[in-house]
Amino acid sequence: MKHLYAPWRHNYVTKKEAVDLSSMVNNCVFCDQFSKDEDDKNFILKRFKHCAIIMNRYPYNAGHLMVLPFMHTSNLNDLSSEARFEIIEAINLTIEGLKAIIKAEGFNSGINIGPTGGGGIPQHIHFHILPRWRGDTSFLTVIGETSVISSDLMDIYNELRTFFAEATLKL
Repeated sequence: MKHLYAPWRHNYVTKKEAVDLSSMVNNCVFCDQFSKDEDDKNFILKRFKHCAIIMNRYPYNAGHLMVLPFMHTSNLNDLSSEARFEIIEAINLTIEGLKAIIKAEGFNSGINIGPTGGGGIPQHIHFHILPRWRGDTSFLTVIGETSVISSDLMDIYNELRTFFAEATLKL
């Protein structure tokens, strides 16, 4: 069995962060976060008219961000063309922010649609942006099939929050 120190997951795996679904908006973790004025607590970096940029609480890599529409849907076709355009511009801004702040050299970006497409929360579509660096795949990843996240989530959030506070979309 492989073990990796990841203290930020403690509340999740011990169910201390258990959510009462009956009190959630549409029973969706994202809609619930968007309905509250707790952006720091929910790692929301920036809100726009149709979407938001948010940190992934359980990242694959340091600085793993997501862009989500405010509209609760699992289908791209449900979004207006204006919303889809804004999402693409938010993804572009996210990449620029990650380059500037955490010096990312490359990116993996994508969307998992449906449970069989890998969507962990398939009822609310979201776009992943993962920063990459030369050599960030180590022997642990290749041989041990274990990824090491070497940065604190709150530190990265605070650094990125400064960038996104002044950032605007090119619409």
